[in-house]
Amino acid sequence: MKTRAIVNLLANKGSAQRRWPVWQQKLEAVLGPLDVVFTSSPGHGTALARAAVADGCLRLIAAGGDGTVNEVLNGLVADDRLLAPDAMLCPVPLGTANELCRALGFLAAPDGAVQAVASGHTRLIDVLRTDCRGLEGAPATRYGYLVASFGGAATISHRTSASRWLKKLGQVAYFLMTPVVTMTYQPRRVRVQADDEPATEQTIFTGMIANAENGGGGMKLAPGAVIDDGCLDFVAFGALSRAEILFKVMPGLYDGRHIRHPKVSLRRGRRFRFDCDVETLVDVDGETIGNLPLTVTVLERLLRVPVL
Repeated sequence: MKTRAIVNLLANKGSAQRRWPVWQQKLEAVLGPLDVVFTSSPGHGTALARAAVADGCLRLIAAGGDGTVNEVLNGLVADDRLLAPDAMLCPVPLGTANELCRALGFLAAPDGAVQAVASGHTRLIDVLRTDCRGLEGAPATRYGYLVASFGGAATISHRTSASRWLKKLGQVAYFLMTPVVTMTYQPRRVRVQADDEPATEQTIFTGMIANAENGGGGMKLAPGAVIDDGCLDFVAFGALSRAEILFKVMPGLYDGRHIRHPKVSLRRGRRFRFDCDVETLVDVDGETIGNLPLTVTVLERLLRVPVL
């Protein structure tokens, strides 16, 4: 199988530049010499993935963080289908959180990503299609594999990414930004429609539409979510007080206890639509992509990945 590695050397505060040669050596031990290209700017991974498919590459190694993996995914998918039906995305954990690697079980072993590629076994997982109003106001479509969020969580992600000094702190940066946003962010009245059910209006601090349990650096955001079951899990943080968020909900994010709070709800569906009269940010796999209105649709078992 023709392979190309797409590598972000700036991942994890630049440590990927030091770590990639070790990973390359391990990968080449099982795959042979690698064809390697490097990203040079935001969004470049998508263009490199498109070029790789055009060159006949069916195995794309995405070495970096979740942003790099998401860019490669968006280079593999167009109009809700894979550009090459047999293409496979292989994430290598060079980033800060590496949530797709975590969801696939690659982080449980030191060389889990290499072992998975070497195994020859694959799995088809679901993909999120998100449609929203882009940052420039035009309609925007983005594919994701982990979680789409809006409101408070998307604001935390956006403000953390915009802070140069916070980004240097890695995963802890999001945890530090959470109380800052919580003290100032106002919950929104959001119109929510699940599948073909009538729309309802809810007061929501933040909403997360999850494809897997984990996110945010190992948090268990959507307990019970399965990455290949053809369903989405919508977790809504309702009309919580600031104290409830900081002292009741946040402490339970890493083990899923937050879902037991009476003002946190979970519902499942294949398609969700959200709208609001107040500007509300939208995030996909850790990247700010626009504002509400937002529609999230599951594309069942679309993406091929390696398994251990």
